[in-house]
Amino acid sequence: MADKAKVAIFISGRGSNMAALLYAAKLAGAAYEVVLVAANDPHAEGLALAEAERVSTFALSHKGMQREEHDKAMDQAAHDAGAEFIVLAGYMRILTDGFVDRWAGRMLNIHPSLLPKYPGLDTHQRAIDAGDSHGGVSVHLVTSELDAGEVLGQVEVAIRPGETAASLADRVRFAEHQLYPHVLNEYLGRENDPTFLLEKVRELALALPQSHERESHGSPGWRAGSEKSGKYFAYFNDQHHGSDHIAVLVKTGSMDELLDLVEAQPQAYFKPAYYGASGWIGVILNRPGLDWEHVSDWLERSWRAVAPNSATKLIDAADQF
Repeated sequence: MADKAKVAIFISGRGSNMAALLYAAKLAGAAYEVVLVAANDPHAEGLALAEAERVSTFALSHKGMQREEHDKAMDQAAHDAGAEFIVLAGYMRILTDGFVDRWAGRMLNIHPSLLPKYPGLDTHQRAIDAGDSHGGVSVHLVTSELDAGEVLGQVEVAIRPGETAASLADRVRFAEHQLYPHVLNEYLGRENDPTFLLEKVRELALALPQSHERESHGSPGWRAGSEKSGKYFAYFNDQHHGSDHIAVLVKTGSMDELLDLVEAQPQAYFKPAYYGASGWIGVILNRPGLDWEHVSDWLERSWRAVAPNSATKLIDAADQF
């Protein structure tokens, strides 16, 4: 089983959502651990709470600093702490595009509305003024467009007669504290979920021309070419043959390459007990921060090793555009 994902939480104030995330990380079955709480205000109340719980902290005021310079310092603090994901919990700074791009798919935020409704500020009053029956809260991936990333989870909160923005905000906060740890745990836990990982591999493998799926020795496999004469270019390995890994098995160029990769990057590769003797390598999927583009590149490379010329010409033609 892969280690727990390492998370840095960014705050600007009292850190109530940070506290909910931190204590949820202590529960059995948590998919993450909090390795850093960082703030753009050295007086943020949440820092003291994190220190009391013996979580590393970092604080740097953004005042008098260029946005890029401050983002660089926060980024460095997260890396120094070993963080693989960043969770924004009341972090009241708009991050630069460069920072967001570096953490694409690995940074989450919580927003007090039912996105895509009411991005930005004054969300509760806007929901009340619109006559909505419910306000609520959303957890989403962070992109360069404000509050526009993929929504990972939501909770509705009823708007009562005579509701004010303040009273609605108080109740939405309860929902926030329930939703954020749940969504984060679910999102990071996908890295150890064989069903999720299989679907991702299946999507990438079947996107290649003239590929199809066929079970082999009880495991999903993918072949290039016709249904009758196709050759396997990938297998899905879910802790088979004594391995602790969930992996996709693909063809290397030689045994030397296989052994060199396993020796240099044991956290990413292993030699399969059954297929390794034939030059197949295991690309480990159940690990934090997995780069799916890297997996896709391996699948295409392995596919090219067995695909008929008619199929490779199709993908080469597509790459021209």
